[in-house]
Amino acid sequence: MPLDPQTFRSQLLSLYQSAIDAGVRSAMPAGSPRPGLENDIVRAAAQVATFHDNNIAIPTTAPAHIADDAWTTARLAFQLLQARLAGQNDTADAIESQLQGGQFDPDWVGTITEYLEYFGPGGDSQPPMYIPPTADMQPLTFRPGSVVGLLADWGLGTAAAINVATQLASFNPDVIIHLGDIYYSGTPDECKNNFVDILNSHFDRSRVPIYNMVGNHDMYCGGVGFYQLLKTLNPPPLVPQPASFFCLRSTDNVWQFIAMDTGRFDHDPFGVTDVLVQIEPTEQAWLTARIAEFGGKTILLSHHQLFSGFSQIGPAAADGSLTPYNPKLKAIFDAFSAAAAKGGGSIAAWFWGHEHTLSIYAPYLGLQKGRCIGHGAIPVLIDDGNDPLTKLVNPPRLLSHPLGANGSVHAHGFTILRFAHDGSCAAEYYNDIDPTTPFYSESVGVGDR
Repeated sequence: MPLDPQTFRSQLLSLYQSAIDAGVRSAMPAGSPRPGLENDIVRAAAQVATFHDNNIAIPTTAPAHIADDAWTTARLAFQLLQARLAGQNDTADAIESQLQGGQFDPDWVGTITEYLEYFGPGGDSQPPMYIPPTADMQPLTFRPGSVVGLLADWGLGTAAAINVATQLASFNPDVIIHLGDIYYSGTPDECKNNFVDILNSHFDRSRVPIYNMVGNHDMYCGGVGFYQLLKTLNPPPLVPQPASFFCLRSTDNVWQFIAMDTGRFDHDPFGVTDVLVQIEPTEQAWLTARIAEFGGKTILLSHHQLFSGFSQIGPAAADGSLTPYNPKLKAIFDAFSAAAAKGGGSIAAWFWGHEHTLSIYAPYLGLQKGRCIGHGAIPVLIDDGNDPLTKLVNPPRLLSHPLGANGSVHAHGFTILRFAHDGSCAAEYYNDIDPTTPFYSESVGVGDR
C-alpha cells in the first residue's frame, strides 16, 4: 500500500518534490497510483527536503533507511536545482554529468530543467497569475435543495485522497467546492493527476460543477496549473468559474457563498510567522458589492484561516505572546459584515483550510461559525500532537473534540452542506473512519444576526 508523501510549506522544496514526483511517474506504467514514501527516490527526496527545511547540511552518505543510489539521485537533483537558481553554472554542469550517469531511467536533468521554468530571473518567485474582476463578472448559481460538498487541502492524489472522494461521492452532491492546495506545487501535471482526473472519475461532470480555490501550494508554480484548470474544469453545459474568487448564489436568493483568493499573497513563503495574507483591493470591492446587494445569508470561503487555536499567525510580540487571528482578514471580515448589515443580510459562517485538521470553533471575533476543514488528505501523525499554542492571547475555543486516528495518522474527511427548500442549511462533518455517521453536525444561519 502506498505511504502518503510528506509536504513542506516552501516553494523551493515543493517544486523540488514536484520534479521528483514527475520523474518517478515517467518511469511507471500509465494509471499507476501516485508514488509515496514506499518509493525509494520519493522517500530519499523527502529526507533531503527535511534536512534543508531544518537547516541541516545534506550528507553525501545515505541515511540508514535509504538506498545509496536513490539518495545520490535525490541529493544531486536538489543540488542541481539550487546551483542553477544561484547561477552557479559550472557546479550545475558538473552535477548534470553525475546525474546523466545515474542508474535510474528518468531524465533527471531534463526534469529539473523543466521545473526551473517556474522560478523567475535570479531564482526569485514567478509573479503569481491573477484575473481581476471585470464589469461583466456575474455570480454563479446553484439550485435550492442542493447538497454541496466541501473539501480542503485534498489535492494530493494518494490512496487516502481517492478514498475521501469515493466517500464524498456516496452523498451524490450537486456542487463540489475545493478550498485550495493541489500538491506539491500545483503544476499542470499535478492539477490533472491529483485533482481533475480523480474527480472526473467519481462524479457526473455533465451535472456536477466543481469550483476550485487557491491555496499557497497552488501558487508555488505561480498559479500556472490553477489558471489552466479554470478554462477546462467545468465544460458546457456547466458554467465556468471566472476567476480565483467568485460568488455562488442560490437561485431563490436565500444563500450565497463568497470565495476569496488568499493564496495569491502566499506564493513566496518565508514561513507562517511572516505571511499575513489578504485579498486584492479590487477583489474585495467586488465581493463586498455582492454581499451588500444580497438580503440573504452569506457563507465565506477561503484557503487561509481567519483565526486559529493551533497555528501562529504573524510574528510574536516582544514578550513572546501571539495574536490568534490575522488582522488583515479581520478587517476584511468587518467590512463584509457591515456590507451584509447594510443590505439586510448576514454572515452565517466562514469555512477555511490550510491547517490539516478539523476545528469547530465557538463564536469568536463576531463570527458565529468559524470552521477549519483542512483534513482532506494530508497525513498528520498522531505523535505530532494537536495541542493549542500556549502563548496565544485570548485564543478561540473549540466546540468539537479532536479527530480520531486512522492508524498512525489523524483521520481525513469532508463536509456536507444541505440546503433545504425551506431555507435552512445543515452542516455535517465526516471523517474517513466512519463516512456514514457525521463526526459533528449543526445548523448554519441560526441565530447569526
